[in-house]
Formats: sequence, C-alpha cells, structure tokens
Amino acid sequence: MQIQVNTDHNVHGGEGLAAYVSTDLEESLSRFGGWLTGVEVHLSEDGGGKPEDKKCVIEARPGGKQPVAVTHHAATVDDAFAGAKHKLVRVLDSRYDRAHDHKGSDSIRHMPPPEDPAQVGVIEDGENSRDTTPGVG
Repeated sequence: MQIQVNTDHNVHGGEGLAAYVSTDLEESLSRFGGWLTGVEVHLSEDGGGKPEDKKCVIEARPGGKQPVAVTHHAATVDDAFAGAKHKLVRVLDSRYDRAHDHKGSDSIRHMPPPEDPAQVGVIEDGENSRDTTPGVG
C-alpha cells in the first residue's frame, strides 16, 4: 500500500510530519493492506481565523472499488489527522465487511441450486413437512 502525504504552504512539519502520518496510517490500516492500493493525505489550513481552521482529507483507494474520502476539521493538524483517520477506519471497516462476507458463510447467491425443483419452498422436519410457497396451504 502506497501512502502519499501532501501539505499546503501553511502547514509546517516537513519530513517529520510526513513520516509520522505514514507510519500511523500503515499501522491503523494494516488489516486492509492487501485490499487498499493507495492512500493520499492532504493537510491544509483553511485560514479565516476560525478556531477549527486545520483540515485533513484522506482518500483511500480499495482495489477494484471507488475511492473513499473523509474530511475532518480541527484546531490543530494532529487533531485534524486523528479525526480523519478515525472516520476512514470506520468507513473502511464497513466497506471491507460488506465486500468480504462478514457473516462467516456463503451468501445464498453462491449456494448450489436445489437438486429437485419440486422441493423449492418445502421445509422438512422429520415426520411433518410443510410447503412454504405463498398461496399454498
């Protein structure tokens, strides 16, 4: 997984900030390592003198899927990054679970068709059997 860190001219930190962000993201996103192809981090200052003028945008690219982007505003660059990272992990958890069978078994779409088409909708429980086909009593 490739991680790229970009900052605007108002955000100071240089190589140390980029190394910290890269290391922290690698650790936090390690479970998605084979699934994510790249992550891009944009750290900037919105200006305007607002208390929460630091912004972090993180874009993650899952293989074969649409990119996912999250944004977080905060008073400091560290808080903006931490908030965006937290949001990204939650979004990726959800998407990863949906994409990778989170219930632990095959979906009905992957099950083989029944051998006897007449048995579709019939539930057998030992001595009794009943038809669950709608409209059939």
